[in-house]
Amino acid sequence: MKCSIVSAEQEIFSGDVQMLSVTGAEGELGITPGHSQLLTSIKPGPVKLTLEDGSEEVFFASGGFVEVQPQEVTLLSDIAERADDIDESKAERAKELALRNQENAESDMDFSRAKAELAEASARLQALRKLRKK
Repeated sequence: MKCSIVSAEQEIFSGDVQMLSVTGAEGELGITPGHSQLLTSIKPGPVKLTLEDGSEEVFFASGGFVEVQPQEVTLLSDIAERADDIDESKAERAKELALRNQENAESDMDFSRAKAELAEASARLQALRKLRKK
């Protein structure tokens, strides 16, 4: 099936895949050819593609939506990047900063913003770890 991963800035991936794995709003999703049509939100985290030749590619998505059509799946995300492009030290610093911001939050809004930043930084690191395991 054809798969596209699109961020707000550019198309990150376009090609044929055997499977797309992502965390949806209701849990883990494994999308293969013949999957029923679907439109659902996704949580920040790793996106794993199994390509036609059996090799795997791992991406990070900051959340967004996945749409499944009969012969095509499209993942739309504000931020999407290849896991091997993630700067681990930068992601670790972002996580530490978000933890500090969460601890020092002076309002519910500050706490919520820090919590979202922490979730995104943690999801980036999770995508990088998943890439290293493959």
